[in-house]
Amino acid sequence: MQPTTAAIRTASVEDARAIAEVHVLSWQHAYRDLLPADFLARLSVAKREAMWADSLAANRSELLVAEAGGRVVGFAAFGHCRDATTGPSDYELWALYLTPDHWSTGLGRCLWLQSKAAMASQGATAISLWVLAGNARAIRFYEAAGFQCDTDSAKTFELGGMPVQEVRYSQRP
Repeated sequence: MQPTTAAIRTASVEDARAIAEVHVLSWQHAYRDLLPADFLARLSVAKREAMWADSLAANRSELLVAEAGGRVVGFAAFGHCRDATTGPSDYELWALYLTPDHWSTGLGRCLWLQSKAAMASQGATAISLWVLAGNARAIRFYEAAGFQCDTDSAKTFELGGMPVQEVRYSQRP
């Protein structure tokens, strides 16, 4: 794909619908070989919109959006690490999603680098994330961005009526 020209900015509550649309579409494509098709088909833009609007209104996370061609085509959410054994300078990339037509354009890297810079400016000394085991595309992206798998970090939970496993990746900025 050709490189994408995009603007990255801080999200506002007004972006909640567009963020939800990116979120659902990205899940439906990225996880189609990892999660049940009926589960992915039932993902609700309206429910995700409410979740993101609430999160933005309450300032629960930092959110950046990428706009291309006058529309939101990606987003990154981050904040303090949610893992129980972390300290105040431990941060987490909670989500980084793009519409499938913007994968492999360099836009994900731009979102990541701006997110990383924002976390570092807030005092982050470690950044982690969780990724579905088997999500080879995302794992390649995160490893290329300097993340390393934390050994023995795997956790299993149910999603879409089936057990799935996540693994933690981390880096020092």
